[in-house]
Amino acid sequence: MSLEDKKPHVGYGKFIKRIKYLIDLCILNLMVYFLPYQMDFKYPSLFYFYISITWVIISVYNRYYDIYRYTRLTQIVYLLVRQFISFFLFLYAYIGFFMEKFIDRYHLGIYLICVFALITLIKFAFRFVLIKYRKIFRRNIMRVVVLGDGKKPKQLIRIFNEKDEYGFEFVKQFSVKENRLNLQELFDFILGNSIDEVYCSINELSNKQIHDIIIFCDTHIKTLKFIPDNKNIFQKRLKFEYYDFLPILSLRDIPLENPLNAFFKRSFDVVFAICVYVFLLSWLTPLLALLIYLDNPGPVYFVQNRPGYKGTGFNCYKFRTMKINSTTEVSASRNDTRVTKLGKFLRRTSLDELPQFINVLYGNMSVVGPRPHLWRQNEEYGEEIKKYMVRHYVKPGITGLAQSKGFRGGIETRDDIVNRTRYDVFYIENWSFLLDIKIIIQTAINVFRGEENAY
Repeated sequence: MSLEDKKPHVGYGKFIKRIKYLIDLCILNLMVYFLPYQMDFKYPSLFYFYISITWVIISVYNRYYDIYRYTRLTQIVYLLVRQFISFFLFLYAYIGFFMEKFIDRYHLGIYLICVFALITLIKFAFRFVLIKYRKIFRRNIMRVVVLGDGKKPKQLIRIFNEKDEYGFEFVKQFSVKENRLNLQELFDFILGNSIDEVYCSINELSNKQIHDIIIFCDTHIKTLKFIPDNKNIFQKRLKFEYYDFLPILSLRDIPLENPLNAFFKRSFDVVFAICVYVFLLSWLTPLLALLIYLDNPGPVYFVQNRPGYKGTGFNCYKFRTMKINSTTEVSASRNDTRVTKLGKFLRRTSLDELPQFINVLYGNMSVVGPRPHLWRQNEEYGEEIKKYMVRHYVKPGITGLAQSKGFRGGIETRDDIVNRTRYDVFYIENWSFLLDIKIIIQTAINVFRGEENAY
């Protein structure tokens, strides 16, 4: 089975969060407009903007939308109350900040109560509908296996079986008593049964077993979580979650899984791509298309399916830099005879990558991220290079941290792919908007300065 066939389940969590943001912001703004009285604002547009941006900032600070299928009702109520207390303070602060002397505080209080009631009602209704959707249609279900024989693994299995609203399907328990755990059998079962998440009882596994399971889950993009004990397993940040009252540890906390971070990155991608098209590609594409055809008659664009976010394939666009050939799954090497004269210039200046801004607008690539490799390279390095497949936890990019550090072009030695993977994983686990800007600037400098590995 190739890595292309092992595409993991892609959940709806990010879409659900975005829908919740949109619904709440619509309620906040529409209630101002449709309430049976009119508050006397000097600057109505400013008030709409203020309540929207304040709500978003407070929700990020309070982690208001960090509600998962296993989040308890008491925790949801706590987040609701905390969110609205904070919003209440900022709402009344608006009067002082902008000297709105004629706003009726009583009417403002009615507005807040109405918004609180409606958002609370819709929030719990949304949760109820989602639970029913999972039960009836068996969609948005995470298939899980549990490793361990102790009290806590049995408690977790009972939670999976009894708490239908969590949306988990318990598939199998693997015993680890008396060295009965065969890791290869476990791995084959996970791949053969479309398992999404693996739960391990740490105190029942050896360090070697834990290490091998981590490598496997990284390689095949499976979510790995731990039922904790007092072992010192990893020298990195771990994320605590609670299933009912049972603590669970998540191995990796990815900044771009935060909906606000994802929104800012996507917004930047769209704006940046539009600017590139308007100011650069609008006149450069016809010119390059003519030169490509004159240099070597054939298609202007080269389109190739490559692995993207969570291992899902997408069509990646480039300006054609090679003669028509049947060996497109083989990467270009130094002095490659397939590369045309113009193609050498396009590759050296990275101009051949510009059509990938089409992919950015489509949403299957980002301006910055790990470069999309070939399917063949995934199969070659996926199991050999530690954490190689972690690069698929975010969208691939036109440029990336590895490329800005000089690791671009062909892969000539094992160190090339090891270093690229190391930089890609660092980027994924330490993303920030400023890091993206720094990478873009460094990439532009490298293009004008010229790079030895650009071929």
